[in-house]
This record gives sequence, C-alpha cells and structure tokens, in this order.
Amino acid sequence: MLGYLEALDLVLDRIGPLPTCRMPLAGALGLAAAEPVIATEPVPPFTNSAMDGFALRVRDAAQGRLPVSGLIPAGMALVPPLAPGTAVRIMTGAPVPEGADTIVPIELVRVEDGWISLGAAPRAGVNIRLAGEDIPGGGQVFPAGTVLRPAELGVLAAIGCPEVLVRPRPRVAVLTTGDELVDAGARPGPGQIRDANIVSLCAQAQAAGAVPVPWPRVPDRREAVADALRRAVADADVVLTNGGISVGDYDYIKAVLVDQGAVQVFWRVAQKPGGPLGLWLLDGKPVFGIPGNPVAAMLMFEAYVRPALRRMMGYPLLHRPVRSARLEAPWKRSGDPGRTEFLRVVAREGAEGLVAALAGPQGSGVLSSLMRANALAVIPPGPAAIPAGGEVRLHLLDAPEDH
Repeated sequence: MLGYLEALDLVLDRIGPLPTCRMPLAGALGLAAAEPVIATEPVPPFTNSAMDGFALRVRDAAQGRLPVSGLIPAGMALVPPLAPGTAVRIMTGAPVPEGADTIVPIELVRVEDGWISLGAAPRAGVNIRLAGEDIPGGGQVFPAGTVLRPAELGVLAAIGCPEVLVRPRPRVAVLTTGDELVDAGARPGPGQIRDANIVSLCAQAQAAGAVPVPWPRVPDRREAVADALRRAVADADVVLTNGGISVGDYDYIKAVLVDQGAVQVFWRVAQKPGGPLGLWLLDGKPVFGIPGNPVAAMLMFEAYVRPALRRMMGYPLLHRPVRSARLEAPWKRSGDPGRTEFLRVVAREGAEGLVAALAGPQGSGVLSSLMRANALAVIPPGPAAIPAGGEVRLHLLDAPEDH
C-alpha cells in the first residue's frame, strides 16, 4: 500500500487549479486572485484634506489671524487657488487648493466674524493626503495568489476594479451511502444510526472555502450508487463518497467507478484511521472514496481533501502549520507498525514548548474526541511506542495554512 505522504503527493499532483473566472467583488471574499493586480490610477487620485479644518500657507500663519476666503466641500470639482494671506474652510476629502501647504483642524482655531485665530504655528504638509500616497498609479497592488480579505476588496474598489479574476469555489458533492443511516432529526430504528457524516463533511467543505452540495442519501444498491455518481460528477467539481469503499458485500463504490470508466489514482493507504481511502478521476474530475467511520471521514478530509480544494482554488499555501511537541503520557501502537497513525490531541504551550495529550479514546467512531482536539499528532511508520516526553509532530487544526 501507499504511504500517507505518497498518497498526498498523488492527490496534489493529479488535482490542479480550476479555470479562472471574473467575480464581482461582493462574491470574491476569501478567494485567491488569479493574476497580479495593477493600479491604473493613483489612490487617492488628487491631493486632499485629511481633516475638517482650514487650508492655508504656513508662512501666512505667522500673522496669527487670517480672513476666511471661502469654503471647499468634498466633491467640489473646480477649486480656485488659495489667495495669499487668507485661509479657506475645507472638509475631509476635499481637494486642497493650489498654494495651501497645511490643514489646521477646526478644533485648533477660533472662528469669529469671518476670521480665524491660530494658536501654535502649523507645520507644512500636516493633514494633507497627497495624490498616490496610498497606491501609486501603474504599480502592482498585490501578486497572483493573494487571498482576498476585506482590505484587498476595498483596495480593488478604490482603484476602479468592480470585478477580479479568481479561481472559483469548487462545488463539492457529498454522497453518504448506507441503508442504516437516517436524518439527524429522525429517531433511529433497530440497527439504524443518524447520518452525522453528511453534516460534518459539508461543514468541512464550507470551512475550506468550497460550496458543499449535500446529495440525497444513497441506498446500498448498485444501480442507485451508479446513478448518484453519474449525476454528482455532472453537477460538481469534486465528489466525496462516504462509506461503501471497503470490501464488504454492499460496498459498490469501486466497482461502479470501474464500470463508468474512472481512472484509479490509488486505493488503500497504510494509515490509521482511513486505510480504505481512494482517489479516482471520472470525466477528469476527482472522486474521493472516504471511509464511513465518522472520525476517519473527517480526518481524511483534513489530510487530503482540504489541501486539494485549496489547490483547486489557487491558494499558494496548502497545509496547516506543523510543530514539534512533547507527549504528556506514553503512547503504544496497537496495530501494524508499517502504518502512519493520526492521533487526536489537545496541544498547549508548556514551560519548554508545546505539549500534547490525547483528546480521548482513539477509536474511529469516537467523534467527540475530534471535537476536543486542536491538533493531530502524525506518527510515522516504525516506532512501536513513544514514551512520556517523547517528541511528536503536530498538525495544528485551528491555525491557517502556512506552507
């Protein structure tokens, strides 16, 4: 079987960025720019006042008292030059008149009978925003791959870009399979369980920036699986099948994918949990076969699907931060030493760096332990045990990607 890192390399090698599209700014939050953004004009486009106050010449301020020769509101198109020996009332954002070299805030002067009296001598250039001071015209504002936060969207609007070229959000069809599953609001009958995976996997897809498409639950019948896969691939950019991927009598996913001409990239990975994980390409689109146990499903999404979605969206950073930590208590491997193991842990800062404790029982159905975890300790193949104080590598689940 493939190892974890080999399988991850295959995922990222076979899945590339989605085609670009132009997106209105209102829909682009969190997406990545697909090209460098160049400012075709300066911001601000003209020299303007940063304060409500009075525009004047510093040398005239020595008089201590100046007549007010007019008013310049924001948005005024034709602004006459400042007459020597005078001040002009000016509003925030209004163009600074030719000849003025400082703005004195209104709260620092006394206004009386059309005159202002000045206190301390003003300095040249104070409270004046120069044309191009924020963004010079003709320069690069940010490079391709920049994730568009509120500030980037505001800058795009300021330079006159109502749309931006991005990689779109992938549509992720999530198919859960199994006759034993019922909705979250239903009371399970004998042999039935509530379908938590459709909720958690869709939430993970949304948290990764994608558009989850929850599919009607697929019964354990080969023809139903074939129909659902065919329609999901036509409707989405990525398909996640959950359950039905192992070697049971009712596990039809692999056989149906073969029937439909899918290209198998891999199936089965030497890891715990999540051994029966697979990736296929059907009509050029990735189909992830994810195990049905709740913890395995979420961990396989985190380890493989999330970085794949980020690559599809053109993000330059794909992986969570990796840090070293010391185990608080000893750990002993319970199975095949040739597998990578993902341990759910709670990491915290200790006196000498990060320390990690198991977040609870590590069974692949114990979803509550993943709820408590803020990191995964990724144990490579080989060691049968790690003593208390032994070093492990953590993937920080609550931190943004950094590489």
